[in-house]
Amino acid sequence: MSVVNSRTLQIQRPDISQIHNQKISHVRKCCNNQLSVLTPSRSFKSFLELRSLGFSMPLKPNFHCGSSRFLVSRCESQKFSDSLEPDHDQNYVTDSSQMVEQKKASIVDMLEQSNSLLPHIVLASTLVALVHPPSFTWFTTRYYAPALGFLMFAVGINSSEKDFLEAFNRPAAILAGYVGQFVVKPILGYLFGIISVSVFGLPTPIGAGIMLVSCVSGAQLSNYATFLTDPPMAPLSIVMTSMSTATAVFVTPLLSLLLIGKRLPVDVKGMVSSIMQIVIAPIAAGLLLNRLFPQISDVIRPFLPPLSVLVTACCVGAPLAINVDSVMSPFGVTIVSLIIAFHLSAFVVGYYFTGFVFHKAFDLKALQRTLSYETGTIFVFNSVVLLWIILF
Repeated sequence: MSVVNSRTLQIQRPDISQIHNQKISHVRKCCNNQLSVLTPSRSFKSFLELRSLGFSMPLKPNFHCGSSRFLVSRCESQKFSDSLEPDHDQNYVTDSSQMVEQKKASIVDMLEQSNSLLPHIVLASTLVALVHPPSFTWFTTRYYAPALGFLMFAVGINSSEKDFLEAFNRPAAILAGYVGQFVVKPILGYLFGIISVSVFGLPTPIGAGIMLVSCVSGAQLSNYATFLTDPPMAPLSIVMTSMSTATAVFVTPLLSLLLIGKRLPVDVKGMVSSIMQIVIAPIAAGLLLNRLFPQISDVIRPFLPPLSVLVTACCVGAPLAINVDSVMSPFGVTIVSLIIAFHLSAFVVGYYFTGFVFHKAFDLKALQRTLSYETGTIFVFNSVVLLWIILF
């Protein structure tokens, strides 16, 4: 018994062996403001040595830890509870700006991945055009040129001048695309024209119309299709289509004379105007915007894929909706079936023709897809004009 600060307290000898076995270093944290001498084991020894020498240890009046056994159990329980709680010494502050950036990135990724929905959207637009034609009849032929120009603008803003310069370093591929459009496709058109008359009993003008369609140059939709599947090949596809369209002024009349024995006139002025409006001007605008105002390009670029998908759906659904009566007739179903078979054959032949010629190319699959699109698509404006001339 000893008197400390006018109070009588009974100090119980701590169990040193138990404290050593527990190896409690957490005691300081538990009772730092209550018993400063009860920290490591050396403190307990000093305390006992002082007591044995007869020194009275002054204790604070607010000491309520009780016995050492109670102190140890109390500190052990607090140590266990602290392990379940976060360490407040660390920084657990959530960065709200980082969460916002992640959310924006996910939205941008979703917009950019909308190109993968193109086949489903095209199929849906075809069905809607046949079931409910007014959904697309508003999209008349006057919107075709701006729509295709928008697709070319989307390709241009995702490309650079270097990409187009590198495309000219592959003259063999450009020549192969030219052969696919003006050799392979006309041969297939001639065969399907003969089949339509001799096998299906269609009128001769229908067979001649199929032959004329096969003489038309490639379409800009092939460039967009290449951009969706193989973006690095898009400039090469654009070069192929532009060159074939420019030379179609001379090649298409010669092919029509060779296949049907009649030389049809081609609107040179209209063709040049179409090339400028649909190909050159939009792509140049995209390239300039990408070079001079890259920040603006970065802002609008994520929105181009979904808009391009919608524009493509309109370009596919509108012709079907406008001519739904002719297409759904027995006569029209036969013609449409032949046209679809002709295009599918051109795609397949163009694909395997490229594989045979460029079997050692490092990007063979991408090149095969690119030339397949070039072979199987046609320039819709010229084909419509030629069909109008031959049928009416």
